[in-house]
Amino acid sequence: MDDGYNALIKNKTWELVPRPPDVNVIRSMWIFTHKVKSDDSFERHKARVVGDGKTQQVGIDCGETFSPVVKPATIRTVLSLALSKSWPIHQLDVKNAFLHGELNETVYMHQPLGFRDHTHPDYVCLLRKSLYGLKQAPLAWYKRFADFVASISFTNSKSDNSLFIYRQGKNVAYLLLYVDDIILTASSDTLRRSIMSLLSSEFAMKDLGHLNYFLAIAVTRHKGGLFLSQRKYAEEIIDRAGMASCKPSATPVEVKPKDSSTGSPCADPTLYRNLAGALQYLTFTRPDISYAVQLVCLHMHDPKEKHMPALKRVIRYVQGTIDHGLHLYPSSISSLVSYTDADWAGCPDTRRSTSGHCVYLGDNLISWSSKRHATLSKSSAEAEYRGIANVVSESCWLRNLITFGVTLSD
Repeated sequence: MDDGYNALIKNKTWELVPRPPDVNVIRSMWIFTHKVKSDDSFERHKARVVGDGKTQQVGIDCGETFSPVVKPATIRTVLSLALSKSWPIHQLDVKNAFLHGELNETVYMHQPLGFRDHTHPDYVCLLRKSLYGLKQAPLAWYKRFADFVASISFTNSKSDNSLFIYRQGKNVAYLLLYVDDIILTASSDTLRRSIMSLLSSEFAMKDLGHLNYFLAIAVTRHKGGLFLSQRKYAEEIIDRAGMASCKPSATPVEVKPKDSSTGSPCADPTLYRNLAGALQYLTFTRPDISYAVQLVCLHMHDPKEKHMPALKRVIRYVQGTIDHGLHLYPSSISSLVSYTDADWAGCPDTRRSTSGHCVYLGDNLISWSSKRHATLSKSSAEAEYRGIANVVSESCWLRNLITFGVTLSD
């Protein structure tokens, strides 16, 4: 706690002032966590002061918000590009990232518990810099980071705001930002070290070495490329569902008409939503469960008892395929190949169709989706055309993402 508090004071995060009348003063809280390594072993205790963003008032002490989260397809695309060119891939971590942001709004916060000033116990903290928990904290951090990397010749991608591209002659680098986690790949090790040195001069950075564990995804280098696995995350989902000793299922969904939305309400809808949401993130490296997860997520707003077996079937399938993941190989990046398919009036309640697609960059699968249509299709041909429209839209976005920093002919 002392380390966390002293870091805020050193950073001049706030200034103690008398409490003005008729102002909104947000709560301050201590968050205690255990930091673990990629192998799930204990690393250290961590205590952090956060502001209670729920007590902020829009238009008074907070305004626009933004989440600096890079898209999954962007990550897979950049990794594929790096593999095809044999570039080094490193991961970086920004210490206390949100504390680097500058606030444009006037925000008052109560003094942290256990660290109230003995001389002025009734004073409040006038925040000068961003703090974890504030609604505008991610935006403030993103602006500070984006402004700095722009000063060292990085360009913000128009397709994904969290992708930054450096291109000077034959020197090329890609920087992916996911809140305070960074993936950096460059055309040479000298360029990579130079960029890391510049970043470290502005922010408290930690070089985590070659990419190995990012966003709960284990990255394993093998002779042919990279293997992305969420085994640890999948085990946590299985434990959360209380199904550690369940019998595995051979398929994630039954081959029969979909269940309708009628029936008795689910006994524990919160658990259903929790597990269904967790499975959505598991599809980051598991395209094989995308369709099944899409089906169970259709009922998150009002789950019924008969929907729970379908959800558990997906978890049983994950139990039997716990070691599955996504392979990325060095391959040509000269072409994008897309596939799509659709059913017609497959939903028994709304008669809407469902389409799915997948997109390959060379030999690597970089994007996929399974989604129910928002409107009715009058024929199977119309359903197919809607599916084609979706995959064409995704393919155009991916092509723009790629060609902004490197042409397909490179």
